[in-house]
Amino acid sequence: MHAPSSLPEITPNYRKEAEREIRRFTRDWTKRDDRLASLSYFGTFAAYILTLWLAVQAWPVWWLVVPLIIINAFAGVRLYVIQHDLGHNSFFSTNRLNALAGHASSVFTLTPFAVMRYNHNQHHSHLGNLDERETTEIFTMTVQEWNEAGFWKRLQYRLYRNPLLMIPVGGLFTYVFAYRWPKNAARIAPLQVLAHNAALVAWVALIWALAGTPGLIIYAGTVFAAGCIGVFLVYLQHNFEDTWWDRKPDLNPARAALQGSSALNLGWLFDFAVANITYHDIHHFNANIPSYRLRVCHLALREKYEVQTIGWMEAFRSFTLKLWDEDQGRLVPFPKDTATQPVVPAE
Repeated sequence: MHAPSSLPEITPNYRKEAEREIRRFTRDWTKRDDRLASLSYFGTFAAYILTLWLAVQAWPVWWLVVPLIIINAFAGVRLYVIQHDLGHNSFFSTNRLNALAGHASSVFTLTPFAVMRYNHNQHHSHLGNLDERETTEIFTMTVQEWNEAGFWKRLQYRLYRNPLLMIPVGGLFTYVFAYRWPKNAARIAPLQVLAHNAALVAWVALIWALAGTPGLIIYAGTVFAAGCIGVFLVYLQHNFEDTWWDRKPDLNPARAALQGSSALNLGWLFDFAVANITYHDIHHFNANIPSYRLRVCHLALREKYEVQTIGWMEAFRSFTLKLWDEDQGRLVPFPKDTATQPVVPAE
């Protein structure tokens, strides 16, 4: 166990008086640096293309191909995180550069830039709001809703929240299918989605033309692995025991950001591999911080405040938590009572 800290806590015992000071503190880390941004952006692209090429060259030596597929998948996730930064206009120094880089990365992240940007900004706008949960990446049911649900709704939710289904199936559904026909594409960027899909077909055709069937198998493997990594991260960003939800008018957006978003303490190498999106609390608190400054900002903040972090063991345990308990103010497992009959409210 860690020795008690003398530093003031941000979470889980959120202190409103610290909010203004933390906001001033994080502003010092919002400066864009086009040199660092270019190194991160083009360096990740280089790693992505190189590992894909090396995996093709190593075919069919599986003990070389599999590690290269995993590294390539992390490079794809890193590109996605960078694209997410570009959607916030927090990566390069100008909005034009951010937009150009965002569109250029779309084929490799399997994500149309304008639609991703709109969806994610909606998520930021409604973070922690129990009345706007459809904008969150992972839907969370409340204990009351579970008690009132019937057999089929409970079964559907159990399957949805099962990590053995959520991670592999959710990753494939989201990045391979859902973004091909996003529900709001007609309002946001229908022509861009069509152009994105055409460019994606051309990219897959190029892989097949240059590397044949092995190239397609390797590419499918990297897409699958990247989707699993992505869903693993997205789940942990807001699904952990001491997360925070509320309803208006009591909803506090700053508390939803700092307490309702996680800080994953999974090691420097993992941070680097996913472009520091592990520090999701301060990202939601101040989305203007570029990903290449998130880690140093978070470590500096931890010198001033006691910030809750999640290690590997707690990260895996978080997948056993399924329902938001409004009375306890925490995420809890399914009830041990396995009865599936809905509770009928008293008249």
